[in-house]
Amino acid sequence: MPARLEPLTDKSGEVRELTETDVARMKPATDAAPEILTRARRRGRPIVDNPKRQITLRLDPEIIAHFKAGGRGWQTRLNDVLARHVKRRR
Repeated sequence: MPARLEPLTDKSGEVRELTETDVARMKPATDAAPEILTRARRRGRPIVDNPKRQITLRLDPEIIAHFKAGGRGWQTRLNDVLARHVKRRR
């Protein structure tokens, strides 16, 4: 008969230190709570074939102010303007 499991908290609600027996009985997260791992994996940006690269770029304050005045997404709008310029030049 397996040993009785000891509660992880004491009467006051404090979590006790884990023992080697506690650790040995633990299941991998993939077995214990797969739905939590599935949700966690979906976080972040979706994977794309041609990801954008982060760079450092110095621009005139007026240019930054102009694009920021349009609200959220100002970097994407700036990227779109540059992409149209490159396309016209080809």
